[in-house]
Amino acid sequence: MKLTWYGHSAFRIEAGDAKILIDPFLTGNPSWSRGWEGPAEGVTHVLLTHGHNDHVGDATAILKKTGAQLVANFEICMYLVGQGVSGDRINPGNTGGTVDCGGFTTTFVQALHSSSFNNGDGSNTYLGNPLGLVLHFSDGRSLYHMGDTDIFGDMALIEELHQPEIGIVPIGDRFTMGGAVAALACKRFFNFKKVVPCHFATFGIIDQNADKFVAGMDDASSEVVLPQVGETIEV
Repeated sequence: MKLTWYGHSAFRIEAGDAKILIDPFLTGNPSWSRGWEGPAEGVTHVLLTHGHNDHVGDATAILKKTGAQLVANFEICMYLVGQGVSGDRINPGNTGGTVDCGGFTTTFVQALHSSSFNNGDGSNTYLGNPLGLVLHFSDGRSLYHMGDTDIFGDMALIEELHQPEIGIVPIGDRFTMGGAVAALACKRFFNFKKVVPCHFATFGIIDQNADKFVAGMDDASSEVVLPQVGETIEV
């Protein structure tokens, strides 16, 4: 499985025939200045954890250009259909549900956050509940993108039900759990083989590095992976 981080919570995952973008905040992302066309090349699926602008990002443009399938909660799917995304290319769900994406499944799990789209005129459009995404691939691999969240006790149930091998974990504080709490979540509730921190260093008001998370994971069995922005790694 190949993973590319574009800063913030934006990732490209390649596994088998699936080429997946998660939370493709590319245009306007201070960590990434090379547009969305490269990351979106050949993409088959766009997955969104929640409706904030810095997660929906370029999803509408990418979906229109590529014809990729949109996997998100019902409200986000309907909102993007209203923005011109084809209604034939959506795969909606909600908390606790699992959808077949062809080559992998996506299970929608809880996240402690909020979800709305800033319309740029001072108003916000409510876009359903924030979610984490658990992906199970046909080769048996599994990945959990937590979305934006704090720690919560039912993470133990996510581990019991899904046993994700790879964790993508927000650590930037202020809008999500900080590095020390994120490390506690990983160690107390999960048996990840590899953990990739995200949602840090993008904006000045969140943590600028992963030091607290790395320090907190020092005695963990999971391998912490810190890719450079734009770097593709095998996980």
